[in-house]
Amino acid sequence: MTAQNDKFPGLRDFFAARPVFTHAEFVAAHTSDGRSLNTSNNLLARQVAAGRLARVKRGIYATVPYGVKSKIFHPDPYLVATHLRKDAVVAHHSALSFHGHAYSVRWRMQYLTAARVRPFIFRGMEYVGIQASRSVRDLPEFGGGVLVRPHAGGKVRVTSLERTLVDLLHSPEQGGGWEEIWRSLESVEFFNLDMIIKHAFLLGSALTIARVGFFLDQHREELMVGDVHLDALARHVPSQPSYLDRRREQGRLVHPWNLIVPEQVLHRLWEEPG
Repeated sequence: MTAQNDKFPGLRDFFAARPVFTHAEFVAAHTSDGRSLNTSNNLLARQVAAGRLARVKRGIYATVPYGVKSKIFHPDPYLVATHLRKDAVVAHHSALSFHGHAYSVRWRMQYLTAARVRPFIFRGMEYVGIQASRSVRDLPEFGGGVLVRPHAGGKVRVTSLERTLVDLLHSPEQGGGWEEIWRSLESVEFFNLDMIIKHAFLLGSALTIARVGFFLDQHREELMVGDVHLDALARHVPSQPSYLDRRREQGRLVHPWNLIVPEQVLHRLWEEPG
């Protein structure tokens, strides 16, 4: 890359500072001193052809480390997801993975966005955009609970553990099943309970509030959940009995959450040996 750097000072610094970047970021950096858009596009194309950059998808590039072949290079998926859209936020099970609390490993990277987007696969990793719930879609940072964390030489936007808990209980299909959700969340030693309640109310779903209340109630000792937290949630549960699972799996009615909870979840049967 040395010869190219001689012609375009700062190119090495740009790539070193951005393991993953967008076409817009590159153009903004390399047209600011008078270079044309065409020159910047040609430079990008040459870098891709030379194997110095990997084109993840249209408008998204990853810097290939020295000595690594572009065709087999796997860019950091959290950085890729963060750059897929301006509002992209790593979320759901992928947020658990980022925070080190996913029970199982998945080759699926989930991110929140306001738009409807199609999933795509790059180097074996599936990138899935999940449209934010209507109640928070137009709010700054989708209602909050979004962190910016340094990672792999760049920065990742990711939901907090509190926001992740609520999002998973709101959309459990994004969590890999109740056992995966429960085992993952149970590995977290501390939550800010006030933030959990705030996020639950923002989504505007009585069923979600009931699910959150049930989970906290079931783990009240481990998470130091007080009556004040449970009472705040219990006042907003569904007026009629509702199934924990959208598949309407049979179970036992649990008060005060008005939830019909499958025996497997109620008694955490996956913990039993054999």
